[in-house]
Amino acid sequence: MNSVAPAFAGSTRAATGNSALSPVDRVSEVIFGLIMALTFTGTLSVATADRAEVRDMLIGALGCNIAWGLVDAVMFLLGTLTERGRNLAMLKQVRKSRDERRTRELVLEALPPVIAATLTPAEIESIGDRLSRLPDFSDRTQLTLRDFRTATGVFLLVFLATFPVALPFLFIDQAHLALRISNGVALVMLFLGGYFLGRHGMRHPWASGFVTMAVGAVLVWATIALGG
Repeated sequence: MNSVAPAFAGSTRAATGNSALSPVDRVSEVIFGLIMALTFTGTLSVATADRAEVRDMLIGALGCNIAWGLVDAVMFLLGTLTERGRNLAMLKQVRKSRDERRTRELVLEALPPVIAATLTPAEIESIGDRLSRLPDFSDRTQLTLRDFRTATGVFLLVFLATFPVALPFLFIDQAHLALRISNGVALVMLFLGGYFLGRHGMRHPWASGFVTMAVGAVLVWATIALGG
């Protein structure tokens, strides 16, 4: 029973200061940045491309990922602030509620479904009772230095994902060969990202890697075809 109350508190801590990216978030950001970079390298015509076109492509890829990295970072901060306010509001409702049924609903809503499904009504009431007796806390929602550090990490993950696929064009003069190497690096990175996600999810990592690689290639093709 003692392990259940911290689970509810954990959801409120996540909205009151503990805003680190999960491993899945990190891999997802890298895959996102990688796909954005591939939408630029994939439009390069290796048959006619000269150094100026390669340079323009690299500048475009870097600029795009800088922009999307900033967008992702800002959205992370907005999402953190919104979730923090939501969780604090929910905790205040639990503390003020005199309706046992409403209190149980709030507690169950805050807990992960797997944990909530294992609790008895008495355990849920016990959690609500302990939450109602917590000491006073500030009801202000604000961003912390850790939030901004994490947002910076989001930006860097998206931005730095550009470099592995861009480096071949910086060191190899033949655009055709550079593109082949760049695509090979991208496919390996997509596979590794999918492999990690599959392993983290306790499923078939090899299958997950190949599926992620295939999905990434389709997304790049669709983005290019749609003019993205």
